[in-house]
Amino acid sequence: MSQNPPDLRPDLAPRAVLPTDARPGQPRIGMVSLGCPKALVDSERILTRLRAEGYAISPDYAGAEAVIVNTCGFLDSAKAESLDAIGEALRENGRVIVTGCLGAEPEYITGAHPKVLAVTGPHQYEQVLDAVHQAVPPAPDPFVDLLPASGVSLTPRHFSYLKIAEGCNHKCKFCIIPDMRGRLVSRPQKAVLREAEKLVEAGVRELLVISQDTSAYGTDWKDRSKAAGQEIVELSRGLGALGAWVRLHYVYPYPFVRDLVPLMAEGLVLPYLDVPFQHAHPDTLRRMARPAAAEKTLDRIAEWRDICPDIALRSTFIVGYPGETEAEFETLLDWLDEAQLDRVGAFQYENVAGARSNTLPDHVPAEVKAERFERFMEKAQAISAAKLAAKVGTRQDVIVDAIDAEGATCRTKADAPEIDGNLFIDEGFDTLAPGDIVTVEVDEASEYDLWGRIV
Repeated sequence: MSQNPPDLRPDLAPRAVLPTDARPGQPRIGMVSLGCPKALVDSERILTRLRAEGYAISPDYAGAEAVIVNTCGFLDSAKAESLDAIGEALRENGRVIVTGCLGAEPEYITGAHPKVLAVTGPHQYEQVLDAVHQAVPPAPDPFVDLLPASGVSLTPRHFSYLKIAEGCNHKCKFCIIPDMRGRLVSRPQKAVLREAEKLVEAGVRELLVISQDTSAYGTDWKDRSKAAGQEIVELSRGLGALGAWVRLHYVYPYPFVRDLVPLMAEGLVLPYLDVPFQHAHPDTLRRMARPAAAEKTLDRIAEWRDICPDIALRSTFIVGYPGETEAEFETLLDWLDEAQLDRVGAFQYENVAGARSNTLPDHVPAEVKAERFERFMEKAQAISAAKLAAKVGTRQDVIVDAIDAEGATCRTKADAPEIDGNLFIDEGFDTLAPGDIVTVEVDEASEYDLWGRIV
């Protein structure tokens, strides 16, 4: 059984679980999916289209006639990781098609790897398919190649990401995602609900709702008749009626988020909010070009907890942003003390090519960033340990993620896959299976994880 803390980078999705079934003679394509859950959904859509055209999915380089690498461009370190993955695919297979966020910079990729077959940008599904067709012509058999109604999933069968929008209207100085993925484009509510229904019918027990700015869902529609924020409330209510766990990610703390919280108190949506606060000092937030009223976020947190006392709050923060003084960083630590967030991740600021923050004055030295990161995580860990210790003796509903010889690895309603903690059951787990939801009594806690027994 694995234990936390996991890799706390906010741009990572769970490792892709590739299907391996294929008929004799069927053309096979490999997939390397890097980056965030939104990119993982793009990979699923590409593979679903390929499966519908008669391609099989290869879980290794040797069995693939070509490999698609879905890249990440969130940080310079993520770009380097993407280039490394492309290089590995070229060495191991030789026929590589590149897509994803880093594909928005084709010269950057071809400069390092001129032998790639094609480069396409994020969510350019048709161009990816065209490149695959050229590299490996399809050979469909309509009597054999049956595609599940829910499409190809790269996550375990019992949970699935549900992307409700593309793009972002924010202009944060440290981020180039809007430049790569464009402005906010929300999917029609009927299409989202139809996809969710199919997923639940296929056995999905938990829907992880994602976008670049989930709380802004629907605000881009020109024919809007509802007040701001009511589109995401209405969608969440519809998703909650399907009977699966519904978990909301990337929810910016707009005032109307308070209208979502009653759905959590009612049990329609999990009492969990993933809110990207990024920092707490108003001057730092202004330099980030983000809302600068940190004191209002504390008021909103208190309001959310008044409505739904069991709500779990997760966030990520940037440590060492250009111009961050020791006093600003201390304000962030004090804010953490007051906010008492349940789950916290952080990363040290990195320049990203094209980001406006690169030109800001007073960049923080690497050793100072590293020291502040350690202090930040020490504070967050202490808060997490105290909150989890308070759960000892309580009863929690948990979803089972995996079973091995040592026990069952589960998650409570307060834990998203990979990025949050686990609850371990080490006795009486023989009859459990992934996707089961059971009630446990918590009997032990650590800084990030819980242990319990079935009741």
